[in-house]
Amino acid sequence: MHELHLVRVFRKRIEGLKNKAALRVQQDGQWRDINWQAVGRSMDYLAQALIRLGHQPQQMVGIFSRNMPEWTQADLGILAARGVVVPIYPTNTLEQTRYILRDAGIRILFVGEQPQFDLALQLLNEGEISQIICFDEHVDLRGCSQAMHFDAMLQLGNHAESAEELARRATDYRMDDLLTLVYTSGTTGEPKGVMVDFNNLAALLVMHDQRVSVGHEDVSLALLPLSHVYERYWTFYVLYRGAVNVYIRDPQAVMSVLHEVRPTLMCAVPRVYEKAYNIIHGKADGANRVRRAIFYWCKAVGLKALEVKRSGEAFGLWLTLQHKVADRLLFSTLRRRFGGRVRFLPVGGARLADEINLFFNAAGLNIKCGYGLTETNATVSCPELDDLAIGTIGTPLAGLEVRLGEDKEIQVKGPTVMRGYYNKPEETAKVFTEDGFFRTGDAGDLDAQGRLLFTERLKDLMKTSNGKYVAPQLVEGALSQDRFIEQIAVIADARHFVSALIVPSFEALEEYARSIGLEYQNKLELLRHGKVVAFFESRINELQRSLAKYEQVKKFTLLPRPFSMELGELTPTLKLRRKVIEQAFGAEIEAMYR
Repeated sequence: MHELHLVRVFRKRIEGLKNKAALRVQQDGQWRDINWQAVGRSMDYLAQALIRLGHQPQQMVGIFSRNMPEWTQADLGILAARGVVVPIYPTNTLEQTRYILRDAGIRILFVGEQPQFDLALQLLNEGEISQIICFDEHVDLRGCSQAMHFDAMLQLGNHAESAEELARRATDYRMDDLLTLVYTSGTTGEPKGVMVDFNNLAALLVMHDQRVSVGHEDVSLALLPLSHVYERYWTFYVLYRGAVNVYIRDPQAVMSVLHEVRPTLMCAVPRVYEKAYNIIHGKADGANRVRRAIFYWCKAVGLKALEVKRSGEAFGLWLTLQHKVADRLLFSTLRRRFGGRVRFLPVGGARLADEINLFFNAAGLNIKCGYGLTETNATVSCPELDDLAIGTIGTPLAGLEVRLGEDKEIQVKGPTVMRGYYNKPEETAKVFTEDGFFRTGDAGDLDAQGRLLFTERLKDLMKTSNGKYVAPQLVEGALSQDRFIEQIAVIADARHFVSALIVPSFEALEEYARSIGLEYQNKLELLRHGKVVAFFESRINELQRSLAKYEQVKKFTLLPRPFSMELGELTPTLKLRRKVIEQAFGAEIEAMYR
């Protein structure tokens, strides 16, 4: 595995691909390519600059920024200097950032834009860090002598003596060196630093080679935050395979640039497809009777064709003709909306509803739902590219042992599993069995073909006062398919029935209000209107028919604002921080149980 040390891998790519595009970014309305030679130059100069700043091998360095090419360039430069990269979400608060800096012992911090710089400057003035490097050249450094822009950092690294020291460090690259320290989101407690070494990443590269096909012609859009293992390790894999990685700073703008980027690959969380599904169906439902009928006919034909394809049977003549018409009228347009070149779309982070998965696969968008955790270095399982099974998260990657423990807990053992939690030996011991399996905290099952099925997050499992166990994600997944529901948080723990906090899709709701001539003065008045409440009751009752009686939402409250990352209610990957939400909306929750 020595030759698969990540820095050595990238040096080979730099030497072999030279002028081929490695990174792509939009600047001032134009797309700019950064070739492999430029990546190699920035990697070396940055590593040399770190050496000049006094960086020592295996010293932690933080990256606190939104996605941009400089993020990846800094990542590679730190690793080349034998440093350890510690990603920090750009939406983190001052206290969250301070905690990571202190826990990891970070003194040098790379930041993205003005908000991150200003927060970092406060921490520097408090003595938490000693140096700030800013990616965005337009950031005002506030006259700080211990701060510099990224370009100045690269110029600092163009230095003969530090180049010699870098060459010496390169001879000492070890596979058991720490590569990164990735902090968990803290949804269930204090964030913990997951220790990952070069052996872990090398194994991940090899395992993905055996499962997916990525080549020089592929273009991957980095939509999720690089601070999260999912997007960052996928970026490593994309570049390892010689493909192009594309960066956009605003993930909310993804749909507006897809036709320009024309990606062949794109990692995403279920929420991306839930929103797209709801928008598509909302437009169909709002169209005239003829257009609405055409849409649902096309959808039915597509689902029928997918069903036949999944069964392994051949299309008959009639279905073939119908599918060609449906594809021309609907599905080809949808594929063009995604750029028209998609080969497959990895999805992870939560469960994607089968109905949504089926729809996009029927459209020819090859969604592949996988499973993994920060502690397993992302992927544990994912489907084969030609596996059309819906409702599973694929088979475990070759080289991993997966078993079901007590309460059907998914347990994993293998070379991609973390070394442990940084400075937390007791916490590490808690999550490993005596025979070395990592306890995921997730419950699942295995089908006859060895595919893994996710059922619930055991730590999230709620027990009602009647003794019934409710999996909140199951209920939330069933209801969030509705185009009128933007966000939902289920409440059930120690309660005698299930309730929910619901953030409506205000665009869809206001359109509905206009259609029935409903008058209101503000959002709150709209949400409290009897006709709106009755409307949601009807839709919720229809959506939750498949749920057991004790799982069904009995009462709900419509909220005038969304759950927010800034307020700590969502993680950067859009997972609910349930305790924070329950505290923020305590009065609303209690009112539902009076």
